[in-house]
Amino acid sequence: MINDKLINPSGIVVVGGSEDLLKPGGKILKNIIDGKFPGDLFVVNPKQDVVQGVKSYRDIRDIPPVDLAIIAVPSRFCYDIVNVLVKEKGTSAFIIISAGFSEAGEEGRKLEKAIADLIENSGGCLIGPNCIGVVTKTYHGVFTTPVPKLSDKGCDFVSGSGATALFIIESALPKGLSFSSVFSVGNSAQTGAEEVLEYWDLNYVPGESSPIKLIYVETIPNPDKLLHHASSLIRKGCRIAAIKAGTTEAGSRAASSHTGAMASSDSAVEALFRKAGIVRCSGREELTTVASVFMHKPLKGRNIAIITHAGGPAVMLTDALSSGGMNIPKLEAGDQNQILAMMNPGASAVNPIDMIATATVDQLDRIIEYVDKQLPGIDGMSVIFGNNGLNDMTEVYELLHRKINECNKPLYPILPSISSSFMELENFMNKGNVNFPDEVVLGRALTRIANTPFPAEEKIFLENVDVPQIRKIIDNSGSGYLEPSSIQKLLAAAHIPVVREAVATSGKEIISLADEIGYPVALKVVGPVHKSDVGGVTLNIKSQKHLEAEFNRMKSIEGVTGVMVQEMLSGTELFIGAKYEPRFGHIILCGLGGIFVEVLGDVSSGLAPLTFNEAESMIRSLRAYKIIKGARGKPGINESKFAEIIVRLSSLLRFATEIKEMDLNPLIGSQKNITVVDARIRIEK
Repeated sequence: MINDKLINPSGIVVVGGSEDLLKPGGKILKNIIDGKFPGDLFVVNPKQDVVQGVKSYRDIRDIPPVDLAIIAVPSRFCYDIVNVLVKEKGTSAFIIISAGFSEAGEEGRKLEKAIADLIENSGGCLIGPNCIGVVTKTYHGVFTTPVPKLSDKGCDFVSGSGATALFIIESALPKGLSFSSVFSVGNSAQTGAEEVLEYWDLNYVPGESSPIKLIYVETIPNPDKLLHHASSLIRKGCRIAAIKAGTTEAGSRAASSHTGAMASSDSAVEALFRKAGIVRCSGREELTTVASVFMHKPLKGRNIAIITHAGGPAVMLTDALSSGGMNIPKLEAGDQNQILAMMNPGASAVNPIDMIATATVDQLDRIIEYVDKQLPGIDGMSVIFGNNGLNDMTEVYELLHRKINECNKPLYPILPSISSSFMELENFMNKGNVNFPDEVVLGRALTRIANTPFPAEEKIFLENVDVPQIRKIIDNSGSGYLEPSSIQKLLAAAHIPVVREAVATSGKEIISLADEIGYPVALKVVGPVHKSDVGGVTLNIKSQKHLEAEFNRMKSIEGVTGVMVQEMLSGTELFIGAKYEPRFGHIILCGLGGIFVEVLGDVSSGLAPLTFNEAESMIRSLRAYKIIKGARGKPGINESKFAEIIVRLSSLLRFATEIKEMDLNPLIGSQKNITVVDARIRIEK
């Protein structure tokens, strides 16, 4: 657990501090001095009595009691140093910069665990080893440069990679983004990103603590802790963005279901972040751009006005926003005329509002004011304004600074002239503003944020979900694939609609069942994993003669144990799948069904148990959502029933962790009903 001695120590010792600024111990000491640490500062160096003007001790046993130790010596010396500090100096916070621990092999792992146990058993806090350090408002305990500008309104940032932390800071600073604290957790022997989130959550004070949290991780050892504290922070008013790297696989894993092939650790991370309300980013530019958006007033809708004096960037921003589900609505004729009257001949007010190159600062002022006050259908605006040699850029940036603060709607400045207007732009950012130099990156960041749902409620939907019956079916089933009759009972226990069907093993039986269900019917083989691959599916059978012919053909297919006859339904084919991922639980996927699951790969993911809001968000995030809504004269499906089935399935899985893979594919959807037509469920006990 992070303690106050790590955050706000009264005394620091740098073990391995040196005059050599090309060594971690030397650079850390300099950064602490340059950061004007207000407490007692000591050095341990066996060869010197003074290092960079700071008193140095040749033996760790000679130093006074101290709150925090920053250790930058070879790993083989670290245990003995920590042992002395814990037992003799009352030190309760440690940052171990040194490498050569678990990342180096088994011996290093054992040494790392011994040190972590020693600190843990004493009630202390350990950051690292193998990290670049920590930056707080009290001290700059890192060996890297640049040390970010600290501000109460800046971002709190935790990273599992020191080098990546530095690169993210390098990406942030040119945008004007500031930081409140930086934690590089390295090997996370005791304290990882989840524990830092926990500290932020437990110590969050609205109006005082930083409302923006940034995360870079390569592993998530404790997804439940991350989910709990991230969700809690966001409910308290925080905004969180994160990168989870290292989620791709060299190739598709061998799996016996569509879900097994598509669901991966990356799907689990995507589902976890969506459930927590974390905006997931793919790279450092996107992460720092999302953080920069967080610095502005919240965007309360999806309608954006673009104000520009350059057509090309406005088109690229429009494309980026539109592709992510944002709207750039055409302005009404009356509003267009009002805005055109403010501009020079040749300008356009359709949206984007193109003021053309001869636009003046006064025109920009009046247009921003009109969009903010007179266009209730617009939720936010972006202003693209570069240096074309016709304006005093200081006046432009002064205007934007004032408007960002005065406007009721968020205003995102895209100021691409980072070279020709460097001094003016620096002055703009020194006033607490951030800049978006690239319109496409901003557009993608805005869509990422808009498409991230609010944290889900922590409850399970149980209306008409027969948990005892679900457990009875699972307990009475062995490992492997459930029989069709068991699948029907299991889905019925969760109140999930299933098509009328039955299995036959003889020609006489199949004819009787088809007559009972009523033509047209569908036939499907029982036994083979992928029915379509072996010719094991025939649809729209309308006569007994056709039925008998297809039954006889299917019975001759290798591995077939029976033939299922089903009621023939028509509508849009849908898909729901689930896979159990260790540590995360069940990942649930949804999308269009049939062969489109694999051909298009258009699925969204959620983490069970799901709420209705989560399920609806999953459906809306699909690229094929327009088909689900209805397109080209074809009616859409009942979205609320689709969402309800997803939620009910997630509740079922919450009480049946033995289910490792599940495919409901397809479900047939219409405007009235959604019905499961085919299902495969695999159990492991």
